[in-house]
Amino acid sequence: MTADLARRLAASQDSNADLELLRNAIAVESITGNESGFARFLKREMEKIGFETATGEFRDGRENVWGWNSGHDCRPHLVFVGHTDTVHVRGWSEYWQGDPRSDPFSATEIDGELWGRGACDLKGGICAAIAAIRLLGDVGLDLAGRITFAFVGDEESGECGTGVSAGAKDLVRRIKSGHVPVPDFAVYVEPTRLDVYTAQIGFFIAEITVTGRSAYFGRPELGVDALRFAHALLKQLWDHDAQLAAGPSHDLVGKSALLVTGMNCGGYIAVPGKCRISLIRKLRPGEKLDDAVDEFESSVASTRRMDGISISIDYPAGRDHPKGGSPVEIPTDSVPALLLQESIQQISNKDCRIGGAPYWSETPFLVNELQCPSVYCAPGDISVAHTFEERIGIEEYLAAVRGFSLFAARFCGVDQPSQDIGKRRKLCVS
Repeated sequence: MTADLARRLAASQDSNADLELLRNAIAVESITGNESGFARFLKREMEKIGFETATGEFRDGRENVWGWNSGHDCRPHLVFVGHTDTVHVRGWSEYWQGDPRSDPFSATEIDGELWGRGACDLKGGICAAIAAIRLLGDVGLDLAGRITFAFVGDEESGECGTGVSAGAKDLVRRIKSGHVPVPDFAVYVEPTRLDVYTAQIGFFIAEITVTGRSAYFGRPELGVDALRFAHALLKQLWDHDAQLAAGPSHDLVGKSALLVTGMNCGGYIAVPGKCRISLIRKLRPGEKLDDAVDEFESSVASTRRMDGISISIDYPAGRDHPKGGSPVEIPTDSVPALLLQESIQQISNKDCRIGGAPYWSETPFLVNELQCPSVYCAPGDISVAHTFEERIGIEEYLAAVRGFSLFAARFCGVDQPSQDIGKRRKLCVS
């Protein structure tokens, strides 16, 4: 039956309509902090396929949106989750000046790809999920289980005062309070090239401020050189990274790591009185973020201290944890994850693999706080996200529509008319 349904989905897909949906989505600017316009766009699109919808502010003037197939309160319950915000477009038009791609919201088609901000991160995944449910209706199937779309803002970092997963936190609150039903399985539509990621890294960002005392260059003995101490501190941090590199490795995401990402210090012909070091620490699944922070702070504290030097550490990127984002994983043999993998492979002839996300996104909120098994899966290549090269392959996107459609039918089951008029029977698509 699965092969027959796959053929029906391929025959019934309206590729032009699916591409129009994505083009229209890319055209809606939704840089972090300005997501509500895109949330309203998605509300209209969900209503077009017969979903009930609702919106709610997670910050003043900033909305989440969610929708569900009405009349379907039974299990199993599948949720597609994605973030509505994108990163900024500063410099995009200048980079592509004189090229058809100069407008970051034009969804220009070149060599079988759609270009634009948000094309892969992650409007392609959101649109593929919506189009997938529309496709099931086009082939005359009604899902027996429940489908929910939950689209949240504030996932991306980079804009002042934003990027702390305020939208995801609000969604979790609404689920816990009963406003949104608890799902049985979640697909977060971050780009994976249609692989299925059952694991992801964790992280924390630290900003170290080393304070000494500035002094005129002609009387350096009156100062306390923050840069000199920072040099020793850098060596200690790199030694800590080397220890992590020699430690355990995770099968899907590799080893833990610490990367110094920036340093700023010094003044005008004077002893540097202050120095700032920025870094990011990668965690593998199985590591606890509190333990990783303690190890890092112990490494900093072990640096031989100079008289007159003080150190402070800030953690500016709290997500599901006050100091960062937790790593997370579900079993690689999770039945829904394998079912999604099989569905993608059958619909696209792709060698879909179970893998791990080399990025952090918001499934820890679902797995850890709601005990909802979750994976990442969507069209698009994360390596071009956040860049002037952001784009998505058209054929991969269209395959995602069919793959999500087949998976939803197999996970939720479908209703079809029985011999008795007015009655329906549930069909499990194995």
